[in-house]
Amino acid sequence: MNESVDTARRLGLRAGPLGLSGKLLSLTILFVMLAEVLIYVPSIANFRLNWLNDRLASAHTAALVLDAAPSGMVPEELARQILSSIGARAVAMKMGQQRRLLAATDMSPEVHREIDMRDVRWFRAIRGAFQALSDSENCILMVIGPAPRGGEFIEIIIDNAPLQKAMYRFSWNILILSLIISAITAALVYFALHYMFVRPMRRITENITQFRGDPESPARVLIASRRADEIGMIENELAAMQRELASLLNEKSRLAALGLAVSKINHDLRNMLASAQLLSDQLSGLPDPRVQRFAPKLMRTLERAIAFCQSTLSYGRAHEPPPDRKPVAFGELVGEVRESLGLAGESPIGWIAAIERGLTVDADHEQLFRVLLNLTRNAKQALEGRAPNDPVRDQIRVTGRREGAVVVIEVSDTGPGLPALAREHLFEAFQGSARPGGTGLGLVIAAELVRAHGGEIRLIEGTLGATFRFTIPDRTLDLKASRDRRASA
Repeated sequence: MNESVDTARRLGLRAGPLGLSGKLLSLTILFVMLAEVLIYVPSIANFRLNWLNDRLASAHTAALVLDAAPSGMVPEELARQILSSIGARAVAMKMGQQRRLLAATDMSPEVHREIDMRDVRWFRAIRGAFQALSDSENCILMVIGPAPRGGEFIEIIIDNAPLQKAMYRFSWNILILSLIISAITAALVYFALHYMFVRPMRRITENITQFRGDPESPARVLIASRRADEIGMIENELAAMQRELASLLNEKSRLAALGLAVSKINHDLRNMLASAQLLSDQLSGLPDPRVQRFAPKLMRTLERAIAFCQSTLSYGRAHEPPPDRKPVAFGELVGEVRESLGLAGESPIGWIAAIERGLTVDADHEQLFRVLLNLTRNAKQALEGRAPNDPVRDQIRVTGRREGAVVVIEVSDTGPGLPALAREHLFEAFQGSARPGGTGLGLVIAAELVRAHGGEIRLIEGTLGATFRFTIPDRTLDLKASRDRRASA
């Protein structure tokens, strides 16, 4: 854990002042308090209505007593006690056309606000509650409600101060209760989210930080949990991505090591080929007819090998050189490829060339030679794998035809075909080989050279053995450049 924290600090990965857990806790408290506020508004309005209804209920009882007594028979002291018990300054009731004052204090107060409890709408109740909280303590209220014994209505005059005090006490209790509920709810939500989401996300973040420090180490790959939710899906996908990335980086390291090894081998091999070229020059001076016939071919082969070494396996470098395109007699080029493979004359592997008469390709001679050589060598190796060979059964076929401004070339064999793994990784270095020990670079180099000519290469499905088809389009004629050349001439 300390190592991951140090790594995170070194890489500049810092959590905010609160962190994800702190933000969740703060938001939970905020949302709970907001919910309590939404609950408080109707609650305080309902509390005011209940408080006023309680006063009206007490006034009903007092009105029954006062109305039942003969006029003037209720002592003044008893009337005050009755008014004090219901917290009113005066009680009046209307029955029919008569409005009777049942009891009142000595002073007749001025009424500041009138409240009719017979028809209370919810928005009026909420507005009245906040008015009661904001009014002064000296505010006098007239509360009107239904009257007992068939009366039309009953009126009581009360002070706002007791109502306001009771509402403040209720609000304070609501606040304390809201804080307690918020704290308990926030704690429960915090711990639930912390264990369900924050800890797994922190674990994933720490693993990403560690993996960034050494992405080639298999030990840095995340070990996914057995969760079946979205967090589990993230862990599984991240682990798969890390494994693929680690494998890719290891492959890149292999390529880098291979490039260094090839460069070292190439340095000495080029010197040895140069020595062999000098010896072939001396052989060409011998009068033996057989030597005179094979010496030019040997010299061309050595020159081609030296040129290959000079490029130091161009696939391992940045790019192949741009093709030097000229008209190439395709039939003659196919003959050179056949001789380079050692399939000329009597051979256990048959060779069929079905080439359109006089076909020329607008291509780089050496690069097109390399394309055909790589494809036909793969075909030859596939056929040699089922030795002894029969030229009737085991054959390599090269076809070429022109379709408008495009030359279509096919290289096929009657071998066992490509396995499924090789088909999935065609034209990928060290992945597309169909035989043990193969590097798969032949198809990669062939594809790169074909694309450099503006063409395409692909495997034809559903054929006997393996069939590769590639196209070489003619260059687009640049009329402006042609006119400039003619003008300069």
